[in-house]
Amino acid sequence: MQFEDLNVWQRSADLACEVFIYFKTSKQFGLKDQITRAALSISSNIAQGYERKTAKDYCRFLSYSKGSCGELRSQLYIALK
Repeated sequence: MQFEDLNVWQRSADLACEVFIYFKTSKQFGLKDQITRAALSISSNIAQGYERKTAKDYCRFLSYSKGSCGELRSQLYIALK
């Protein structure tokens, strides 16, 4: 099995693509950059953790990914206001 086979990675990669498309024309460059980076970080951390050698490392990167989810949610709330 590879990280690409993980449903959670597939969904997070789809989310990142949707965020990039949605904010493509945004003129709020600072916020756009933060939002797209946070969205990309979710799937990236899942993939990076999966490729690590120990379960402890994998769990740590899943925790980073969860943190990126919170960061993205917070930024989206601000963007919507």
